[in-house]
Amino acid sequence: MKIDRYVIRQIVAAMIIVVVSLTCVIWLSQSLRFIDMIVNRGLPLATFIYFTVLLMPTWLSLVLPIACFASTMFVYNRMASDRELVVLTASGLGPLGLARPAIVVGLVVTLLGYLLSLYLIPVSYRGFKELQFQIRHNYTNVLLREGVFNSMGNDVTVFVRARQPDGELSGIIVQDDRDEKVSITLLAERGALILDGSDPKVLMVNGNRQTRDNTTGRINILYFERYTVDLGGIREAVQRTVRDQNELFVDELLNPTEQITEPRNFDKYMAEGHSRLVTPLLGLSLPLIGLVIILKGEFSRRGQTVRLIVAILLVGLVQAAVLGSKYAAAKQLGLLPLMYGSAIMPIFVCLAILARQKLRRPQTAEKPAEGTPA
Repeated sequence: MKIDRYVIRQIVAAMIIVVVSLTCVIWLSQSLRFIDMIVNRGLPLATFIYFTVLLMPTWLSLVLPIACFASTMFVYNRMASDRELVVLTASGLGPLGLARPAIVVGLVVTLLGYLLSLYLIPVSYRGFKELQFQIRHNYTNVLLREGVFNSMGNDVTVFVRARQPDGELSGIIVQDDRDEKVSITLLAERGALILDGSDPKVLMVNGNRQTRDNTTGRINILYFERYTVDLGGIREAVQRTVRDQNELFVDELLNPTEQITEPRNFDKYMAEGHSRLVTPLLGLSLPLIGLVIILKGEFSRRGQTVRLIVAILLVGLVQAAVLGSKYAAAKQLGLLPLMYGSAIMPIFVCLAILARQKLRRPQTAEKPAEGTPA
C-alpha cells in the first residue's frame, strides 16, 4: 500500500538520523581507548579508522533496537499531531493496520540484528582484538614509544628519548642480552628505524658500543659514527590464548570447551550465547511497545507527552529485564527462560492488544435534532 510505503520511508529516514547520532556518541566515548596507540605508538589515521570499522557491528547491535523504537515513536507521534492517524482510521484502518509499517521495519531490524549477532560481531571483533594484540606486541611500534624503557622479548630493551615527526629518533639506548656470554649496550645521539623486509633494524649515528664479557667482566668500548642493530631475532613467541566472548560464534558459546575458557566460566559463556539469540528480538518488541502506547484508546493531541514517558519507561523496563536475566542466568542457567520471556512476551502481548484494540475518535458534541428543545 502507498500508505505503508510512506510510513516506512518516514521511519527509515528518522532511524538513519538516530543511528548516526548514537553511533557518533559511542564513537567519541570509545575512541579514548585508542589515544595511547595513536599518540604514543605513532599509528596512522588509517589504522584508527580501521579500528572504528571493526567495532561498528558491535555498536550497531546496541543502537538499532533503540533507534527503531525512537524513530517509530517520532513518526507516529507526528502523525498523531497532524491528525493523519485520524484520517487513516476514518478510512477503515484499525490499530494493527496502522502499526503494519512499523512492524515491517521492526522485522527487518530484527533480521539485521541476527546477522550482526550471529556472524558480523564475532568476525569483526576477532579482527579488532587480533590487530590490537599485534600492535601492543609488535616491537616496531613499541620502539617508537618515547621516554619509556620498552622490553622487546626477554633479552632486548630499547629506550628512545624523543621521536621527531619525520621519524628521526634521538637519545637511543639498546640493551642486548641475547648472547649469554656477552652483554651489549649501545648508545647513540640519534638514529632511525629501518624496515628491511620483515625484520626491523635501528640505524644509530654518533654513539658507542659497550661489550661486557659475562665470564671475565672485561669491558670493550667501540665508538662509531654509524652503526646498525639488527632486531630480526627478537620476535616474541606470543600468541593469544584467551578469547573474548564477543569473538566467539554462538555455537562456541553454547558449547564451551577448556580450550576456550576455564570450566568455571562455562555458564557465563552459555548465557552470552543465549543472549545473542534473544537480543535481536528487541528490534521488534521495543517499537511494538511504543505503538501500543501511541495507538491506545482515544486519539488526540492531549496526553501524548504522558504516553511518550510511559513508553520510554516500559522500554527501559524490558531492556533491564533482558540484561538482568542474562546476568542471573550466568550464575544459574535455570533462569534462561526469563531471558527469552523478557524479549518474546512483549511481542505477543502487544500484537494481541493491537489486534483487539479499536481506536476511538475524538468525541464531538452531538447537535440536537430539529424541533427538539436543546
